[in-house]
Amino acid sequence: MTVPAPPVRTRIAPSPTGDPHVGTAYTALFNLALARQHAGQFVLRVEDTDRERYRPESEQRVFEYLHWLGLTWDEGPDVGGPFGPYRQSERLPLYRAQGEQLVRVGQAYWCWCSRERLERIRQEQQARGEPPKYDRYCLGKTRVERAREPDFTEPPVLRLKVPDSGETSFTDLIRGEISFQNALLDDQVLLKSDGFPTYHLAVVVDDHEMRISHVMRGEEWIPSTPKHVLLYQAFGWELPAFAHLPILRNVDRSKISKRRNPWAVLPWFREQGYLPEALLNFLALMGFSIPDPSQSGETREVFGFDEVVQHFAFDRFSTTSPVFDLAKLDWLNGVYIRGLPLNELLARVTPYLEAAGYPVRGREGYLLRCLALEQERLKRLGEAPQALEFFLRDDLRYPRELLIPKGWTVEQAEEALALTRALIEPVEQLEAEPLEAAARALAAERGWKTGSYFGLLRVACTGRTAAPPLFATLAVLGRDRVLTRLCQAQELLAQPTPEAR
Repeated sequence: MTVPAPPVRTRIAPSPTGDPHVGTAYTALFNLALARQHAGQFVLRVEDTDRERYRPESEQRVFEYLHWLGLTWDEGPDVGGPFGPYRQSERLPLYRAQGEQLVRVGQAYWCWCSRERLERIRQEQQARGEPPKYDRYCLGKTRVERAREPDFTEPPVLRLKVPDSGETSFTDLIRGEISFQNALLDDQVLLKSDGFPTYHLAVVVDDHEMRISHVMRGEEWIPSTPKHVLLYQAFGWELPAFAHLPILRNVDRSKISKRRNPWAVLPWFREQGYLPEALLNFLALMGFSIPDPSQSGETREVFGFDEVVQHFAFDRFSTTSPVFDLAKLDWLNGVYIRGLPLNELLARVTPYLEAAGYPVRGREGYLLRCLALEQERLKRLGEAPQALEFFLRDDLRYPRELLIPKGWTVEQAEEALALTRALIEPVEQLEAEPLEAAARALAAERGWKTGSYFGLLRVACTGRTAAPPLFATLAVLGRDRVLTRLCQAQELLAQPTPEAR
């Protein structure tokens, strides 16, 4: 598919009705990439005409989280621009004027039907197996004529007059030619009774007035596009290029929903500790691919936004809805975490550590050594407090039985802990390799299996059966802390079992 000549102008138009949806970032990513590839402009426009669901604070949340992801716009409510205002609620006179123009040229008409009548005819149509659509009862009538009849209500709504026959077609840059039978299209409401436009009128007027060259949005808007095409034609305006992105799906193929999926909103990802660059990379993998130059016919999975810009092409999109697999995102986030310098990793996990009650200031050096051991294991920044817990707390809590390796007695475990303390006490500073060599020699001398013995030490010093490499961990914990924990483990073993009490 070819791309129209510059200037390329794309847009994202979120509705401030709650926390920003992950799909908003997904759509913004590709709109921004196309604009940057062609040295064009990317516009953020706020569609705040749904006054029942509108939340004033939501607009700022959209700004905040798109900026967090590094998705910046050239024009918008916060930065201005030559085609403002960029909030639809500030453009109401324009929509009214354009709607009235459609009435004058016979492309739209006023409708005074009450909600009760609309619901009644909808039920009747469904009972007959017909698709629900307005029956044009008000078409061709004046207000005075319609007021004499039942089910009259004011103020009226404005409806688009859809052709009775024929087809409305458009070319989708991802999917090719798409056509709809006009007879199946409803006479869409364009202006609501409160004077606010519906999405359909506002989006067409705004995209035209803001000179948007490409309308790139989710595939759920495909059924609405013929109505938009008809509006462009009714106004006598040139069509933009349309491209409908594959919609994000759950693993079970259901649509992602704020009600069903806590991760459907962008704040969840920051709270959990996903790196914005990893999330952006993951979103770019959704229905889009970048070639791997090292392997013919293969695609890459790890890449940055600049590479999306470089390789952006509509024929690289799939029409199959991609699966939003959190397990894969965890893997990808782990790749990015492992690529961070330790100082940067510490800076990124600091808010999570402090929120969990672990102050960072004053012990940065110790935390850097801890993170060096855990960096390979982290998938999310939010895992850091739990991963580093045994480094930061002295009150380890674990079941007594974990200290007794399989086939060992309590006395053998106590002896192993005592001999290990004796091994460590003369050492001023623990180092992983010498300590491991000494522990292996002790195990050989006593006839212990190293797996059992090292497992005992791991539990005693970390409270866990799985941890980073044992002797590197002991070296980071330090002599005094290790001796204290070995002593505490001995005391725990010395306690009588419940059967002996």
